[in-house]
Amino acid sequence: MSAKFVHRNSTWRLRPGEKRTILLMGDIMAALAAWGVAAYAWWVSDHPWNTLPGRGFFTDIPFWFYLLPLFWLLLLIELYDIRKASRWDATLKGVFTAATAGLGLYLLVYFTSPPWSLPRKGVAVFVIAATAFTLLWRYIFIRVFISARFMRRVLIVGAGKAGTAIVNVIDSLWPPPFFVVGLIDDDPQKIGTKINNHLVLGSSKDLPEIVQEEAVSDIIVAISGQMHPRTFQAILDAQESGVEISTMAAVYEELLGRLPIHHLDADWLIRSFVDEVRVSTFYRWGKRALDIVGGAIGVALLVLIAPFLSLAIVLESRGPVIFSQPRAGRGGQPFRIYKFRTMRPAPPEHEQGKWADDDEHRITRIGRILRKTHLDEFPQFINVLRGEMSLVGPRPEQPALIAKLEKEIPFYRARLLVKPGLTGWAQINLGYVASVHETEIKLEYDLYYIRHRNLLFDIFIILRTFGAVLGGKGR
Repeated sequence: MSAKFVHRNSTWRLRPGEKRTILLMGDIMAALAAWGVAAYAWWVSDHPWNTLPGRGFFTDIPFWFYLLPLFWLLLLIELYDIRKASRWDATLKGVFTAATAGLGLYLLVYFTSPPWSLPRKGVAVFVIAATAFTLLWRYIFIRVFISARFMRRVLIVGAGKAGTAIVNVIDSLWPPPFFVVGLIDDDPQKIGTKINNHLVLGSSKDLPEIVQEEAVSDIIVAISGQMHPRTFQAILDAQESGVEISTMAAVYEELLGRLPIHHLDADWLIRSFVDEVRVSTFYRWGKRALDIVGGAIGVALLVLIAPFLSLAIVLESRGPVIFSQPRAGRGGQPFRIYKFRTMRPAPPEHEQGKWADDDEHRITRIGRILRKTHLDEFPQFINVLRGEMSLVGPRPEQPALIAKLEKEIPFYRARLLVKPGLTGWAQINLGYVASVHETEIKLEYDLYYIRHRNLLFDIFIILRTFGAVLGGKGR
């Protein structure tokens, strides 16, 4: 290790993933505490308040009651985005939405179950206690773990396009994920200039002194071209001293859940999507099994709601109940997608190559409700059962729109490496798009999903989809 470095300890400076783990652990403790309060309230309802629970206390409680903490954590799944969890307004909204959804689902089960089969007090106390304990913990989390003392101090190596891009990302997030001490660059003309009020402090030869003086905990390498040997050696010395080294692409992924398509080269894409993303046979079988089970449940629900939705559609406007359109599947293979019609009919050629928000004036009143609740997409469960789509994947696009976009957006066709999905990482984070710029952002989410896909990630996306639907985040 180079003697130039005397690195200060940064044990308590937390990365976003570490903050998320602490957040989850606190939520688990809050949910378990709420369960204890609810279980005792249940006991007191049938016994004197000063009587301690007896030996049969835990055996008398039905199995489903033990699942309440897990159910509560699932309702909070939208709040495990560390950016939302860091804001008190988003926390309040998310926790109260979870409480409302929990009570609503419980009342639905209660009034459709045999009399006296479910306790009123136990579940109500759990929801109230879980809401209070979770809000208390989340307040502590924001006050303590989002404070400056736990913030990692970052030096960015490279003040070109990639460096500017990652600075813009960090500065766009609130609260900020890092404290940027500055940048370095070997271009003499850039030294002393500012990028978003962050000073270019010097060159790679100044790196040891800057790391020591600024107590740098992390270095982000944002160099797109070849790296000077002196810079490379200085970064290695810093790493040996305990500084964490990350690439601009890796930090971009961690902060946004997207891939920076304008700062990737073809070699990186080939390594990431050929060498590193060979999915196992277990994943393929598991994903197909998940699609079959989910598709079957979706088709069963479709059979139940189709008569009522069909009547509402035909009463408002003339035309077919089901809308069908060609879309591109895995590898560009064409198939027809099915949806409940939400617009007044137009000639088929008028529909080709359109954005989701084009011709918004044609949307019917019932169509707006169907889009807001995503009920218009239920017929796509048929596509899932037929194997043309998956429950989770990039949104299926029109072939005409794909032909246009792959000329304008780098790596656009890479999204066809997997089956399109009824829901997806891009859909829950961004929703529908209506411009080339928004499509670029959506592609970054799609490529992130393709690069990191696994069964747990798929299940996480499905659970977050329920949260998006409960929050009314449709079009």
